[in-house]
Amino acid sequence: MTVRDPKSLRHEYSLYLEREVEAYKESVSREHLCGIADFAQKALEGELQLGMRDVLLAAEVDRIIAKRLKIPSFETWRRRRMKNASEPKRPEYWGLRSDTPLAQAINSASLHSRVVVSGARVQGSALYLAANGCQVTAIEPERDVVERVLHAAEEAGLESRVRGLATELREWRPDGPLAAVICTPAAFAGLSASEREKVIAVLQTATADGGVHLVETIVAGQEAISEEELRAQYSGWDVSFVQEPGAAKTFVARKAVM
Repeated sequence: MTVRDPKSLRHEYSLYLEREVEAYKESVSREHLCGIADFAQKALEGELQLGMRDVLLAAEVDRIIAKRLKIPSFETWRRRRMKNASEPKRPEYWGLRSDTPLAQAINSASLHSRVVVSGARVQGSALYLAANGCQVTAIEPERDVVERVLHAAEEAGLESRVRGLATELREWRPDGPLAAVICTPAAFAGLSASEREKVIAVLQTATADGGVHLVETIVAGQEAISEEELRAQYSGWDVSFVQEPGAAKTFVARKAVM
């Protein structure tokens, strides 16, 4: 999410102020508004000039209403706006741990880089990465899961950065370079070792130099993919294992820069 230009923020604030004031006017009686107008006229006594009376009076009425509604000043509104805009960039916002290994995918990706997410907890991972500027493809065979991800992305204003595909990871072929691949064991469910090798090889080929793969190795307390298998598959990559709470681990592999 990009920082807005101060001029556009000023315009956005003026629209916000106008909406709040007009909504208030529509919510009260005509008699109440006339009372505010009388109050405004008394406040402007001596300042009203011929030809400017209606303009000044209308502006003073709006100022009085804004004060009664306790509408924040532009600077206060701007600080709140910028703080709220940065919140989705935090992993905790999406129910992830503050030290999530997913941050390594963001560090590897430049703005608008393409990232693939597949397996369990696809929604939180996809939205977190999208909020940090990545173009995310969420792959999940269950169509209802994909629809939930897309709906959540739309509600968060991230729909332009999230694409959902209801298919198996082994059936998908990248159509461009990837900055990161994030998989849980569910993405490889039902595959033999040789089938997993083929799927990973396709993803490796599509990954740009310096890109990163994150693969969970433990699910439900059981080893889903052995460390030995992953190390062999990622020969020539810079590999490490990040310890998660309990017995869970995440395998992290970074492709060498040629």
